[in-house]
Amino acid sequence: MKQTIPLFIAGVVGFVLIGAWFFPVASGWGDTAIKWFNVIAAMALILGGLNLLKLNLQKITARKPGWGYSAITIVAFLTTLCVGLLKVGVTPSEAFPAARWGNDFQQEGSALWWLFEFVLTPLNMTMFSLLAFFVASAAFRAFRAKNIEATLLLSTAIIVLLGQTFAAGYLTGWLPEFPVDPTETPNFWAYFRLEVLKETIRDVPTAAGMRAITIGIALGVVATSLRVLSGIDRSYLGGD
Repeated sequence: MKQTIPLFIAGVVGFVLIGAWFFPVASGWGDTAIKWFNVIAAMALILGGLNLLKLNLQKITARKPGWGYSAITIVAFLTTLCVGLLKVGVTPSEAFPAARWGNDFQQEGSALWWLFEFVLTPLNMTMFSLLAFFVASAAFRAFRAKNIEATLLLSTAIIVLLGQTFAAGYLTGWLPEFPVDPTETPNFWAYFRLEVLKETIRDVPTAAGMRAITIGIALGVVATSLRVLSGIDRSYLGGD
């Protein structure tokens, strides 16, 4: 029964949501199921926060390697949580001037907004800027013209990279410009400008490949979802 009831609930709710998408008469059932999901997600969020505190506190108590990062994680988590729940720095709204907490917790100028704008955003930008060097290092090792496929990949990467920089104007700026008006017939050599080649690669072969990958992902999601809803795949229940 410990597995039968969760499997039954998951299957029924899943098929109800699918039916609500295709049949308007079942849309009310789908809305109710989504409300239940929001309640469960809120409970899972609380459990996730408690588990985060538990694991990091254990690491700090045992003085495991990297326990200092765990302390920073706990301080950042509790600070952000308290600032968001207490709506620090939030001013009353015009509709409810007497209600101090009546405005959005992400209001511009609030403490949570300040944390996102001046702490989280710079950290994200720093992390992704560092990733650029790792990507360049990996590309240097991977893009070696060992065969025809690698040569095509290397050539395409060089064209796209140069087309994104000001070097495109210096290298192919002497070629005729591509007309802005789509009704105007462009010069043949205008197609060989690096910025035009970059857009052609992005709009034609890259877009086609991405669509094929997206279709494959969609088919995989459908197959996996049917396995879960029918009870064949029970990995989400844990254990074996």
